[in-house]
Parts: sequence; structure tokens; C-alpha cells
Amino acid sequence: MDLTLIAVVGVSSIVAVAAFAKRLGLAAPLLLVVVGIGLSFLPAVPDVDVEPELILAVVLPPLLYSAAVSMPAQDFRRNFKAISGLAVLLVVVTTAGTGALFHLLIPDLGWATAFALGAVVSPTDAVAATSVGRKLGLPSRLLTVLEGEGLVNDASALVLLRSAVAAMAGAVSLWHVAGDFVWSVIAATAIGAVVGVIGVRVRGWVNDTVLNTALSFVVPFVAFVPAEDLGASGVLAVVVCGLVTGHLAPRYLEAEHRIGEEMNWHTVAFLLESAIFLIMGLSLEHLIDEVQDSGLSVGEAVLYGFIASAFVIAARMIFVIPLVAVLKRDERRAAARLPYLERWQDRLGRPGAVEGLSSRRRFHIERRVNRASADADFLLSEKLGWRGGIVLAWSGMRGAITLAAAQTLPADTPYRAELILIAFVVAVTTLLLQGSTLPRVIRWVKIPGDDENRLRSQYDDLLDEMVEAAEEVLAGADDPALVSRVRADGLVGRRADRARAQRDPDNDVRRDEYLRLRLASIAAERRALLDARSSGAYSSSTLLAAQRMLDVEEARLQQLQESTGR
Repeated sequence: MDLTLIAVVGVSSIVAVAAFAKRLGLAAPLLLVVVGIGLSFLPAVPDVDVEPELILAVVLPPLLYSAAVSMPAQDFRRNFKAISGLAVLLVVVTTAGTGALFHLLIPDLGWATAFALGAVVSPTDAVAATSVGRKLGLPSRLLTVLEGEGLVNDASALVLLRSAVAAMAGAVSLWHVAGDFVWSVIAATAIGAVVGVIGVRVRGWVNDTVLNTALSFVVPFVAFVPAEDLGASGVLAVVVCGLVTGHLAPRYLEAEHRIGEEMNWHTVAFLLESAIFLIMGLSLEHLIDEVQDSGLSVGEAVLYGFIASAFVIAARMIFVIPLVAVLKRDERRAAARLPYLERWQDRLGRPGAVEGLSSRRRFHIERRVNRASADADFLLSEKLGWRGGIVLAWSGMRGAITLAAAQTLPADTPYRAELILIAFVVAVTTLLLQGSTLPRVIRWVKIPGDDENRLRSQYDDLLDEMVEAAEEVLAGADDPALVSRVRADGLVGRRADRARAQRDPDNDVRRDEYLRLRLASIAAERRALLDARSSGAYSSSTLLAAQRMLDVEEARLQQLQESTGR
């Protein structure tokens, strides 16, 4: 009964705080941590002491998988340099720098222990940054970099932490650490890719949406467990598995299954994500008691946490400067390379221009040239720039993973309670300080969002290609009346309606009025459906079929309404 009550109160509190944060315009994780800290000092609230393995091995894999599935593999590939720089190089630099700092602040702390704590405070948590960024219209490329960093840096930090803990028990060479890191990356990538491919193909044979979604809940653990058993990074295996799954799902899984899975995963991720931030705040009073019981100084731990917070913030700001410079250099190279690629595209497009090539080899060359040209165009049209660099530099908030990782330090670690409290102070300070001021930073730099005209033009071009493919299928049909009906009901008809609407100077007003009127008519239809249900004149199966039809249409129109920003 106690567990049931805790679950009910916990979920209700999470939903209430998240709704309140939305009304205040705050990122929910910030408010959840503050609420948790306040509750931790109430006498009626019991001490919260969650096993760190529960978070790292049970909560973290589905959270990372959910985020990775939602990230387009193409965006991850195009931003790999920025993501790997922040998620690997910056983590290593931060671990080394903060390790030296902790050894300086606490001379009795061994180098291995100091580097272990440095690894603990090195990974960032992108949840607060991306939630604020989406609300304020950050460009999609910047959001991709932040999300990609959050996906990968946990793996980097945990591998370094594992090496540091091993060094605490005995001598470990730098080559051993490097070798362990390389093995972790290679093995985790291979395992994640294999599990992702097999998982999608197996689920493609399951025709029930509920069963398909249930299978998806075990996929991240199927990738995580064998990678950890082989000494690789289970976290990275989960991320790779999620990227592969998200890339292959539209090819092998039915739309109904993907839609149902997406909604369920969003709910699970929201609850797990919110729970760890609330637990993070609730653990403060217990951490303070542990430090006091160990005879250590709470004030000293808090002071060292503030110093370390300033260091990690400064280290990230300094690191972003050369990172943005490298990205600017890539943009210049892309500008120089694009005309050459366009000439190749034009040459390959002329019949007979390239002789002696098989059709298969010609296809592969055309695809490579087109992809390289698209990548160059991406770098030029979605530039990160110094404004984006400023936002990137100020988005280094730490999260609950920092606290969970700190609690995995061995029980005989010197100053263990104080070190965990230091990690907590770093996480909370960066989360509240940077998370609460990030909206002001975004508004101050006035970073432009995505080019809506460019996106609209791309969308129209893509619809044209899709309509052309559909017309090839319809051209082989024998019944003209049936073909006309399919055209009117399908994408062909919608594309024609969209073209006519774009020629209308009052398009925006008419579109908004159409959506308002259509939603109002659906509301009237739903009232009639509910009245019919109350009368009992129709069977439940008939009512449910009509209700599903209305739900699908209403959801589609609401998405269109949200996409217009009105």
C-alpha cells in the first residue's frame, strides 16, 4: 500500500509541477528539482535513497533510447563533428581539468579519485536546454547538437569513470584507459547496430500494435545488457540501437504501430525523466545527513561544489570558441566544394555524359554526389554561427545522471559522502543558474530560427516527388472513376489544393478560417456521437469506429493548426 501511495503521489506531483511550470514559462526539470529540495526538509517526507544502479541500468537506457529513436540519423551524421567534440573531447577535457582542481582543493584526495569525480561532473543533461530552446524557437540544427551531445556524453563520462575507479584499486596506464575507451566505442556501436536491425525486422513480423509496442520496451535493454557484459558501453549501445531503429522503422513497421509506439514512449520518457529530477531534489537532505554523520564539512563541500560549477561553466565556454571556428571553416570549405558538386550533378544528369559505367555503379555515384551536395547545402543554409555558439556555451546544465554516477563510487572511497554532495551542488547549481537564465541569453543573442520559407519550399518539392511516385502507380489502373477518387482523397488531391491555396493572396486567413470551421464541425459531430451513445441506439463497435475516425481527423487538423503557429 505504501508503494502504491508513493506512486500515485509521485505521478500526480510530477504532472502538477510540469503543468505549473508550463504556465510559468519554466523548464519543468528546474521546478521539479526545486520542489524536491523543498520537500526533502519536511519531517513527513521520508529519506529518498535510490540505488544508483537502478537509475543507470534501468531508467537511463529507455530514456536514451526514446530520445535516439526520435533523432533523424541524417541530422546526427551531419552534426557528428560538433556532437563528438562536445560529447567526447569536452568530456575528456572537463574530466582532466576538474580532476586536477579537486586534487588541488582536497590534497588528501588521490589522483584517481579526483579524476573519478571529474568524470562524474563532466556530462551535461540536454533536457532543460532543449525544452527551453524549442519553446523559444531555436534553430533545429542547434537543438540537434544539444540532443546529440546529451545522448553520447553519458557514455564517454561513464567509461572514464569506470577507468578511474579501476585506477583507484590498482595501477592503470594511460594506454589501458585509451584501449578501454576504443573497445567500448567499437563494441557498443556494433552491438547497438545489430540489435537495432534485428529488433526492427522482428517487430515487422508482429501485426498487433500493443504487442509491437511491448516489444519495443525491451529493445534498449537487449542492447544495454550484452554491451555491459562485454566491458563495452551499454549506454552507447542503446543510443546506436535507437538511431538505427528510428532510421529503419518507416521502412519495416506499419504507420499505426509507429504512432502508437511514439505516444507510449513519450509518456514513459516524461515520467522517468521527471521522476529522476524530482528524486534528485528529494535526496538533498539525506546527502547532508550523510556528510554530517561522516564528520565532514557540509559548508566545505558546498563551497567546492560552487568552485567546480564555475570551472565547468568556464571550460565549456572556452571550448566552444575553437569548436565554432572549426564549424565556420567547414562552412567555407562547403561553399568552395558546392559548385564542383553541382557541375558533377549536371554532368551525371545528361544522357551519355559518363560512358563505360554500369547502371548500378552510376546509381551509386549519383547518390554519393547528391548526398555530398545536400550536406554542403545544409552547412551553408543552417549555419551555427557565433550566436548559436553563445547559446551552446550556456547550455551546459548537469542533471540527475551526475548524482547517480557519484553514488557508484566504491564504499571505501575517501571523503565519499562529501564527494557525492559536491557532485550534487555542481548539478543543481548549473541546472538552476544556467537553466533559469538560458531564455534571457537566447533572447539577448537574437538567434534566428529556421527559415520557414526554405522549409516550405522543401516541403513542396518533396510533395511533388511523392505525387510523381503515386501517379506512376495510378497510371496502371484500369478504372478512371476509381483513379479520380483516389487522386482526390490522397496526396495528389491535397497537393493540388495546396497549390491553389498558395496562389490565393488571402491564403493564411482562409486557411485559419478553414481549420477553425473544420474543428468546430468535428466538435459538433462529436457531440452528436456522444448523444447517440447516451441513447443506446447504436452498438459499441459502431460508436468506437466513428469515434476513431473523428479522433484521427481531429488530430491531423490540430497538427496543421499548431504548425501554422496560431
